[in-house]
Parts: sequence; C-alpha cells; structure tokens
Amino acid sequence: MHSRQTVRYICEEYVSGNCYYYKSEIITHDNWKNLDSLSWSRPRPISKKTFMKQKKAGYKTEHKFIKKEPAVVVSLHRTKTV
Repeated sequence: MHSRQTVRYICEEYVSGNCYYYKSEIITHDNWKNLDSLSWSRPRPISKKTFMKQKKAGYKTEHKFIKKEPAVVVSLHRTKTV
C-alpha cells in the first residue's frame, strides 16, 4: 500500500472525448535513501471508479488534456475488379 506522497492518479482526456485513467507509483532502483534512484513507475491502467475514489480520498491526481487528433483509418483490403 502506498502513501499519498508516493502515488499519483492520472486522467488523460483526448479531443475525441475519451478518457483513460492510470496509476503511477514512486519506485527506487537502489535504496530509498539515494534520491537519485527514485523515479515514477510506468503508468498502469485503472478504472474511472478507482480514480474518482482516490481523488475524493485526497490522493494526488493529474488531469491531462491531450490535443492529438484522431488517427486516420487506412484500409488494407484490395477492391476486387471483375
């Protein structure tokens, strides 16, 4: 179990309106006394319910707006000619 200082919850909202929720924790690569060895872990997916619950409980939350346009879909199927 992580404390409020060692975990953060992230909400990424895209232009399309989709939201994705993640959890990231502070990890060490050496020991906790070596501050240079501390870094954030890779964001792990969580549910919206978990994000809202932890936000209400007072954990650190981040809301990021991603201004990436949706991808263009390219069809790889050939059209048949008769």
